[in-house]
Amino acid sequence: MNIVELKDIEREEGHIFYLRKYTANAVIELPTETSQIPISFSIETGPMGDKNINVKIRQTPNYPVLPLIAKLKTFILDKDKEGLLPQ
Repeated sequence: MNIVELKDIEREEGHIFYLRKYTANAVIELPTETSQIPISFSIETGPMGDKNINVKIRQTPNYPVLPLIAKLKTFILDKDKEGLLPQ
């Protein structure tokens, strides 16, 4: 399994500056197919600069969910470090 990209990323407006909420479509390359799965995720920045990422899959994929969420968290953290998520 490989995360190809996040498409249609939209940030939800909020008043808490250390919590950012997003919705997107994750393009996932599975062993048998490539599919788009709608997700929502949030990035919470702690007082020491550490980031906590929560991911919710809004449509059940044809793949085990726990490894998929772990891969998505790593992918989202990398994209955030590169500055590719909407601010």
